[in-house]
Amino acid sequence: MEYVILAVVIAVIAIGAIAGLVVSGRRRQQLPPKSQAPVITAPKTTPQEPQVGEEAAPPTEAPRRTVEEVPLPEAPAAPEAPEAPEAPEVVEAVEVEAPEAAEAAPAVEVPEPTAGRLVRLRSRLSRSQNSIGKGLLSLLSREHLDEDTWEEIEDTLLTADVGVTPTQELVERLRTRVKVLGTRTPDELRALLREELVELIGKDSDRTVRSVKHEEGPAVVLVVGVNGVGKTTTTGKLARVLVADGRRVVLGAADTFRAAAADQLQTWGERVGAHTVRGPEGGDPASIAFDAVKEGIAEGVDTVLIDTAGRLHTKTGLMDELGKVKRVVEKHGPVDEVLLVLDATTGQNGLIQARVFAEVVDITGIVLTKLDGTAKGGIVVAVQRELGVPVKLIGLGEGADDLAPFEPGAFVDALIGD
Repeated sequence: MEYVILAVVIAVIAIGAIAGLVVSGRRRQQLPPKSQAPVITAPKTTPQEPQVGEEAAPPTEAPRRTVEEVPLPEAPAAPEAPEAPEAPEVVEAVEVEAPEAAEAAPAVEVPEPTAGRLVRLRSRLSRSQNSIGKGLLSLLSREHLDEDTWEEIEDTLLTADVGVTPTQELVERLRTRVKVLGTRTPDELRALLREELVELIGKDSDRTVRSVKHEEGPAVVLVVGVNGVGKTTTTGKLARVLVADGRRVVLGAADTFRAAAADQLQTWGERVGAHTVRGPEGGDPASIAFDAVKEGIAEGVDTVLIDTAGRLHTKTGLMDELGKVKRVVEKHGPVDEVLLVLDATTGQNGLIQARVFAEVVDITGIVLTKLDGTAKGGIVVAVQRELGVPVKLIGLGEGADDLAPFEPGAFVDALIGD
């Protein structure tokens, strides 16, 4: 029995060995030898790209040429050709820019004469005329002038910003003269009112802007005022007034606090051929004013106009600086004029400003602007009484030549009408 089991085991082992040999032989037949794999995947010769048509034919040996025999290609020179026109393009740009630069400089203008300018601008006072002139004429034309009528006359004058004291004086004189006159025709009333208003404004005051050159050098005019009254514009218009009267002018842009103020003033000067002395924004105003007067002396001009910075009359530091500007300028010589610019539409508030400025610098004249708007003509009387100095110029519009020398007679004629 034991021999039978041993024989079966040996037979199983033999069958397993034979089966292993058979499977191993089949694998060897399916897999190529390792030495042949590089020949199939990476041939020793360089592979050729697929060819089409005539190029698919077997390659033939062509005659070979040396480097010297091969001509160089001329194609790369072609793209450089369009670069040649660049020079004419630059020339054309320069020729176009030149006229633009010439147009930027404003042409020198010839301002219209100042003589009789207020008469030509009398229509601008129409609103003031309605509030004071026509109102008074209407009241004085009543058949019976009782106390109620005289109170209305007082109210009309006060509403027109004439002021309390001047109003009382005018009403008292009118009452006396009307009693003496008796019967009153429209023409007689107009003549009476005109005479009294001219007297109230002051017909004998010297309203000339001192702008004539003297032994010490050119006349120096300081233009002062609060912010927003049109001070820089007024300085530019005043330059036109002086040029129209035959003066040579230098402008000093001492308003270094407001952006573009110097540019604005320079534009005004260029229009009439006046040189403008300016400095950096935020610079020392007194230094620029000093340089402007120095330049005026060197050029031998008649007048130096200095535009100072606008300042609130309640700011003590800024007002002190204005006094410094005046003191520095006086190192060259006396300041001939200090013109205070007031907005006529501010009424009694303008008088408060005037008092403070008069304490810091000696005001010699007043410029009233915006009298063509809702301003009351009586402010002319009130401000003169307050400061004791005359109104020398009035602004009656936005035009370049709408600044006029003040003439009491022409002003009153405009107020009361024809």
